[in-house]
Amino acid sequence: MDLFWIILEAVIKSLVIFTMILLAAATLVYVERRVSAFIQNRLGPNRVGPAGLLQPFADVFKLFFKEDIVPKAADNRFHRLAPVISLGVAVAVYAVIPFANYVDTPGGKIFIGIAPYLNIGVLFILAMSSVGVYGLTFAGWSSNNKYSLMGGLRASAQMISYELSMGLSLIGVIMVSSALPISQSHPLYNLITENPLSLSAIVEKQSGFLWNLFLQPIGFITFLVAAFAETNRTPFDLPEAEPELVGGFNTEYSGMKFGMFFLAEYGNMATASAIIALVYLGGWQLPFSYEAIGLQYGTILLALVQFFVFMIKVAFLCFFFVWVRWSVPRFRYDQLMNLGWKVMLPVSLINVIITGLVIYILKMF
Repeated sequence: MDLFWIILEAVIKSLVIFTMILLAAATLVYVERRVSAFIQNRLGPNRVGPAGLLQPFADVFKLFFKEDIVPKAADNRFHRLAPVISLGVAVAVYAVIPFANYVDTPGGKIFIGIAPYLNIGVLFILAMSSVGVYGLTFAGWSSNNKYSLMGGLRASAQMISYELSMGLSLIGVIMVSSALPISQSHPLYNLITENPLSLSAIVEKQSGFLWNLFLQPIGFITFLVAAFAETNRTPFDLPEAEPELVGGFNTEYSGMKFGMFFLAEYGNMATASAIIALVYLGGWQLPFSYEAIGLQYGTILLALVQFFVFMIKVAFLCFFFVWVRWSVPRFRYDQLMNLGWKVMLPVSLINVIITGLVIYILKMF
């Protein structure tokens, strides 16, 4: 019977999170259009619904009723599978992302997330980002189009290059998080100490002003740049560069298949923002303890405040993604690769070495 309730809780949480992803993607599409219009001194969407608020939903209906065209020489199986992989990976990452801490109930603690204390949380994120490259590569190869193939190859080379820097940046965070103590009076002391690679444990170690943004500034910069490359956002959108590749890996896609790639891109943007907020900006932590303002662990009020604080940070980072897209020009492909291999990789390695030396020296004293 306990297994039944565990499965039911996981299913309900999954449905809620998937609905949140869909709404977040629709909101980000609208925000991107409005922000880009403001930057370029345009109006943006203003016809469909009040202030154009229904424009994202109109786009979904348009894509849903559009004809699904597949090139005659394309590999139909992989052509269909590619957008499913991309969207599936964007959604699967939320299995380890916490949105707040927990709520005490008569039946026990309810954690705000599907598996927030999974001890392979950081490794799961890196694994999913590695799998995500298959969707773009399959899309480019299966389309039997030279522009699509070039976009798929660019995507695979780009993601492999920047995943190394991303992983090394997270190693620095894990080293710092493991070195920081946690009070034995903390209500989740055992969970935190037994699951140091979970995102919730990393967040709990960032109490007060101990955000990894200040403890790992170099790692934050390299991770942020790698996140732009991993999400194929400007100035790293070389896999779909319109002046050179028409549309890159998604040139031969239409209808809801294109819509799935579109949804995956904005889902990945929200995912990257959530991970950066959790790992470097303290997640739901404020610069002071919640007990200082009378909030206690396990209460619904504290969970709501934590969720609100976390969403504010995610929203700011999403706005930053949009802002950069419409402010910075696209790199050349050789500049992209040089930055990944000749700058970010060495800097990330040096950051890990310096972090280890500092921790070792501090432990001596």
